[in-house]
Amino acid sequence: MKLTKSIYINSVFATFLAVITLSSCTRDAQSPGYEYMPDMYRSPAIEAYVDYGEIRDTLHPELNQTISTRKPVEGTVPLTDIAMNDMPYNIPNTTEGYELAGEILKSPYPQSEEIIAQGMELYIDFCLQCHGASGQGDGPVITVGGHPAPQAYDAGLKDLPEGKMFHSITYGKGLMGAHASQLTKSQRWKIVAYIKTLQGNDTAEADTTEATEMSN
Repeated sequence: MKLTKSIYINSVFATFLAVITLSSCTRDAQSPGYEYMPDMYRSPAIEAYVDYGEIRDTLHPELNQTISTRKPVEGTVPLTDIAMNDMPYNIPNTTEGYELAGEILKSPYPQSEEIIAQGMELYIDFCLQCHGASGQGDGPVITVGGHPAPQAYDAGLKDLPEGKMFHSITYGKGLMGAHASQLTKSQRWKIVAYIKTLQGNDTAEADTTEATEMSN
């Protein structure tokens, strides 16, 4: 009796094993064959913003959302690796805006040698012509062209806050035109970093050798 039962169990097991083996065989080389509970390790790929008709907001059913990802609200500004340049500059070009910029705007960059060096290169390209190599207001546009000289950074503009400098570069001020269309926000802040060294308000000393050579 026991032998018959053992033979029966072995036959059932052999049959089961044969079924599994045969079902695992396939002519498709790309097929994994029989898989036990594939959803446990092979999750379905869901694309963003696609309506699958099954994904709903259980907390807010009135929204009746069936898309896989919610769309951003109207007016959302995307965050990217240059998010600062994507963000709008909302301080108005007014006297009040100029004063407000001086109070609340702070550079997002550390006052490092790398940032200052990058700011100097931009200063040479966009500012040296009027403000001069060392920020004395003696650039070639002034000395050769005879235009009114801007104040020196280490004198009349020595205590000008960085926020006001950024605001002025953005909108322009006095005879200086706006540079927002020529310089990104990050580039403007880097120029401000270099100007702070010309003011003498920064621990780093500005090396104006290259700027002086470019002005000659």
